[in-house]
Amino acid sequence: MKRLQPLQSTLLPPYTGISGLRVATYNIHKGVRGVGPRKRLEIHNLGLGIEALDADLVFLQEVRLFHHGESRRFDRTSFGWPAQGQADYLAPDGYEVAYRTNAVTRQGEHGNALLSRWPLGAVGHQDVSDHRFEQRGLLHVPVQWNGVPVHAVVVHFGLVHASRVRQVQRLARYIDQQVPRDALLVVAGDFNDWGEKLDGPMADLGLARALPPQGLRLQQATFPSLAPVFALDRFYLRGLACTSTMVPRGISWARMSDHLPLVAELQLA
Repeated sequence: MKRLQPLQSTLLPPYTGISGLRVATYNIHKGVRGVGPRKRLEIHNLGLGIEALDADLVFLQEVRLFHHGESRRFDRTSFGWPAQGQADYLAPDGYEVAYRTNAVTRQGEHGNALLSRWPLGAVGHQDVSDHRFEQRGLLHVPVQWNGVPVHAVVVHFGLVHASRVRQVQRLARYIDQQVPRDALLVVAGDFNDWGEKLDGPMADLGLARALPPQGLRLQQATFPSLAPVFALDRFYLRGLACTSTMVPRGISWARMSDHLPLVAELQLA
């Protein structure tokens, strides 16, 4: 298996974390790509890619704790299926990990994860499934960033717009009940918002989309990874401002998932 070499030239400069917060969101497609006999394991390359992002917080979607069929299939490959859950496997050295399952399938499951180089508080989870064909959830973790609590919420919304609107409403109720009104808040993940219709409903919650000054939305396109045209992966912020965003591109990134990661630099608003 060809391993990804970290693409430092495509990334932002190394980050100190002193005056700002670097965040990344990434739908990892359960660590595999392709179908049938051409299906390949990408979880090892994803680990190198996530480490190269050098983010303080990494919001991950479609992460597996286990899958019996995939683990048997790829156990015969040169690197093999990781013995630990994907969230723990992907976490760079020194990072803390939070993970909760959203969907249970016949041979496994998958959910959302947060990787953090800052200390994590108690992990919360809320089922926001809109119908039985799509199991969706919110992962909520308070993070102690330079002694300041930042509430991180990882989301993966549904494929139908009406479902996404109702999931925003459930997100609103959760935030109202679980997040202090004056707390810094980052909501990130795969919103599946093909028509760019969720900025208004999120603004109604007091959450502004992370867009850099004079930034173009096309520069934030993350899907499909080979030729991205849709900005499905996003950050929405409260109490924080976005100074820049970046999407790493190239064939090595495109092969690892059907999404590209989105990286943003944040500072206190």
